Amino acid sequence: MTHPRIVSLLPSATEIVAALGFTAHLVGRSHECDFPPGVEWLPACSSTKISVDLTQTQCAVCAVTPRDLEHALCTWIGAQPMLLSLEPNNLDDVWNDMRRVGEALGVSQKANELIVSLTQRLAIIRDKAASVFSRPRVAAIEWLGPLMAGGNWMPELIEIAGGHNLFAQRGEHSSWLDWSSLVEADPEVILLLPCGFKISQTIADLGLLTHHSAWPKLSAAKQRRVYIIDGHHFFNRPGPRLVESAEIVAEILHPDRFDFGHRGVGWISLDEARSSSLRKERAIF
Repeated sequence: MTHPRIVSLLPSATEIVAALGFTAHLVGRSHECDFPPGVEWLPACSSTKISVDLTQTQCAVCAVTPRDLEHALCTWIGAQPMLLSLEPNNLDDVWNDMRRVGEALGVSQKANELIVSLTQRLAIIRDKAASVFSRPRVAAIEWLGPLMAGGNWMPELIEIAGGHNLFAQRGEHSSWLDWSSLVEADPEVILLLPCGFKISQTIADLGLLTHHSAWPKLSAAKQRRVYIIDGHHFFNRPGPRLVESAEIVAEILHPDRFDFGHRGVGWISLDEARSSSLRKERAIF
């Protein structure tokens, strides 16, 4: 496929297409696609159905589902484009989706090389974290109100980075989490990475957690080991930047061993978020 015209209706698919060297062939995007820089200037070919964006069957909230697209295509006249739907549940699925995109674009070898590069980077993190003295119990919170525990590929990334993931299992969809279960598990580290939320958006909703009567009982809160991650760009996009997601967790859990430079951009501590908010309040008054 020498000169394909590509419309990607999923942010992670856009990043895969770009990693394979086809950014210039993108002619349309979803309303959520914003990486790599410059794709935001492409026409947005989708919009969200609720107030809160290639296709996916993973979640119908922020991305187009095959049913949505098939319905739209039925109204078209003329040649029907190739439709590739991505549905990863774990890291192996993510790599397989990359292979499928590579095959569709006629660059299978390049896709395999990309996968090797990404898995090697993860292997380096895993090997370096294998000898840590302790693996802290980690709760990855994908939604704040009600609580939801991050699933799918997130447990794998946390284990690779030297943590012991609580709640969801590898390949399982994210699950609802009640406060009593969170208190009983008593995580040593809490990662806040709400789906589709940048750090500033999560900070705005922190009260959903910190104002709850059970919050002060948690070891992570008492030991000040609560961290806010940019869930919009990391973790929630099953593409090349899942490696950076693992790097972020490694930095958080084992700062004596890892420093990839993501602090302040990809993640901050809850204490830093509070200090930032306090400075802004003082500036206003």
